[in-house]
Amino acid sequence: MFAPSQPEVRRFFCETYRKSRAGAPLTPMESLASDWIGLHPEYHADLQHIDAALAAQFDVSAGRTNPFLHLSMHLSISEQLGIDQPRGIKQAFDLLTAQLGSAHDAQHEVMECLGEMIWHSQRSGAPPDGERYIDCVRRRASATSSRRVPRSIG
Repeated sequence: MFAPSQPEVRRFFCETYRKSRAGAPLTPMESLASDWIGLHPEYHADLQHIDAALAAQFDVSAGRTNPFLHLSMHLSISEQLGIDQPRGIKQAFDLLTAQLGSAHDAQHEVMECLGEMIWHSQRSGAPPDGERYIDCVRRRASATSSRRVPRSIG
């Protein structure tokens, strides 16, 4: 299992951003990361300087989203979808995407479920519960479906 340190993750995203801006060749993982970075211009300033990125503190209580955690979760979800692991995540994601009309928005919804699953696992000391995770995604798709207002015809 690949478990990079916090500095390694931050260097990876900063270096990917630098290479992408320079038009340098990217590895497949860098290419995927670059796509997510491109969809989050609000993080570009955080990715410009490796030394500042390594020293940065992202305090949620101060309203600071951690761009490295956010982008890492996008990569994790993308990898899960690519191999349908846990089994059923791809189908649940596709349903959510259809309901929201946006794969990016669906990823953000899935991210909430992933964070919840990790939180429960850490709190209980039990392994991550893939079924609970997928059920959360399905519930979000159902809730989204029930909130949608039908278009009028005419």
